[in-house]
Amino acid sequence: MATSLIVSAHPDPSSFTAAWAEASAAACRAQGQSVLRSDLYGMGFDPAERAALYGSDAPFDPLKAQTGLRSPEASAEADKIAAADLLILHFPLWWFGPPAILKGWLDRCLIHGRLHDVERRFDRGPCRGKTALICVSTGASAAEVGPSGKEGHLDLLLWPLAYTLRYCGFAIAEPEAVHGVHGYWEGAEKQALETRLRATLAAQSEVIATLATRPRWQFNADSDFDDKGQLKPDARRIWPFIT
Repeated sequence: MATSLIVSAHPDPSSFTAAWAEASAAACRAQGQSVLRSDLYGMGFDPAERAALYGSDAPFDPLKAQTGLRSPEASAEADKIAAADLLILHFPLWWFGPPAILKGWLDRCLIHGRLHDVERRFDRGPCRGKTALICVSTGASAAEVGPSGKEGHLDLLLWPLAYTLRYCGFAIAEPEAVHGVHGYWEGAEKQALETRLRATLAAQSEVIATLATRPRWQFNADSDFDDKGQLKPDARRIWPFIT
């Protein structure tokens, strides 16, 4: 039986993000999958990696700390990641990136020595064969976060998160996004938003059912880089972050 891990990052349990995460869970169960959940705010997850979490006040090297005495909270989350075939991240875009609690979850739970290390990363990452799906809401319009948009292209805003998972070996499915999600709409515009959000929740079952055929983001392979980690001159330039 396949296993999905659904991670949500929103402080309001009645939010659209929370409802969307629940729709993903229901859709995964309908596909016969076992579902694991991590509601980061609901769990009271501590996102700030630091020496005190390891019972130490010595000079702190996070990679060495994670390889040695591991935090029980982070280890439990790493167990979920290791068990999951599919990772689904649900969050709103805040200040052009995920909420800090989700970034901290990555900092602490993608444990060095278990979910990545110097020899096992990118094409050789321990999470090879796993897929990640990002489900994100934005307050901006689709045009504002589209190509040439004033708030920056959403794909590029999500790239650091996606590349973090790519580092560990995940395949990254094309993200699912819903736009204009904020509490300042009134009247007919508010009703239109609510109709769109209900449609998004209803459509999530199809998103999950067709995930196997959903396009994956492409990244340069390890073989595209030389022994200094530089992109070879004849390699294809896929993302503007690696030129």
